[in-house]
Amino acid sequence: MRKLVVSFMMAGLLAMGAGAAQAAESTSLNDVVSDLYGVPYKSSGTSTKGFDCSGFTRYVFDALGVDLPHNSAAQYEVGESVEKKDLQPGDLVFFNTNGRSISHVGIYIGNGTFVHSETGRGVVNTKLSDPYYWSKRYVGAKRINSPVLEAKAETPKKENAVQAASLPENQATNK
Repeated sequence: MRKLVVSFMMAGLLAMGAGAAQAAESTSLNDVVSDLYGVPYKSSGTSTKGFDCSGFTRYVFDALGVDLPHNSAAQYEVGESVEKKDLQPGDLVFFNTNGRSISHVGIYIGNGTFVHSETGRGVVNTKLSDPYYWSKRYVGAKRINSPVLEAKAETPKKENAVQAASLPENQATNK
């Protein structure tokens, strides 16, 4: 009887694990990010009550099944370097905003745009080519191994799907 109960418990645990993996695979970057626009900036924030930059990227990647450290410089040590011209949605983009080192991170979403939690503005999207601030502080990008992001990169994309779906104005009009 004891072996039967243990067998059922193990089968249940395996089924739950498979369900979690399947849920992570069915979640897209856009699904996760689109619900976070407007979440306020909060120093050391890691939840939908408020994010700092690395808390935001960690939260998004956690929803995609990837564990990242909660520090932009530490996140820069993870993944594979990517040239700016080769960026794909889901790549982490890094900036030097303090004049000393990596101090800001966001997530590239396509069409020259990244989403991040910015001091004073919260979760927003911004052009990498912004000539006044971000383009001058860009340091590099990293690609994180994630089955969800890899599957999306292999499928044909609609040209403006991520950008159009992620604009705060579009989100506001859909409510």
